[in-house]
Amino acid sequence: MLQILALLGAIGAFDYSVTSSPAETKAHEIIPTHIELCTVGPQYYAFELVTTKNIPGTGLAIGRVQASVSGNSPFSVQLAPDGSYAYDLHVSLQRMKAPLQGNLVAWVTTTEIDRIERMGALDANLQTSGRVRWNKYIVVITLESSDDPDQKQWAGPIVMRGMSRSGMMHTMVGHGALQEENCAAYGYGN
Repeated sequence: MLQILALLGAIGAFDYSVTSSPAETKAHEIIPTHIELCTVGPQYYAFELVTTKNIPGTGLAIGRVQASVSGNSPFSVQLAPDGSYAYDLHVSLQRMKAPLQGNLVAWVTTTEIDRIERMGALDANLQTSGRVRWNKYIVVITLESSDDPDQKQWAGPIVMRGMSRSGMMHTMVGHGALQEENCAAYGYGN
């Protein structure tokens, strides 16, 4: 197997380089030429934001939330003090312009919407970053009249929303054997 990987690296199939002939190459001699590829997380940790089309100019907008583990964690997961997963979130919107009035603000809430935390206002590039300490959560982008960092809950209209991959998972408890809940009806389906 090692010889096959070394051979593929030698011919450039995976952008790996080897220090000698493929047959003589040891595992520690296979060097990725693009080391940043080793730190790219799987697409599983990203999810789409869906426009509500309630705000003019957002009908064709697309958004994405990239969840990652903090760089100071030596593991592939990071836990909050209560045992929940902790993620760093990066929100980005495309195909829309910043509003002329008001501020786009990102929020994170539980799937039951019983706890809400403000992530922050989106910048001129329609991006912001924040942190979440819940296993299942929803990211909500709203149009607020002002940028108040002490605001506890959104007051403006919802522009976009998206649910974490873990939030989309649920059991069929409470459903009949041949029934299924249509999550796509709520805008959370792929």
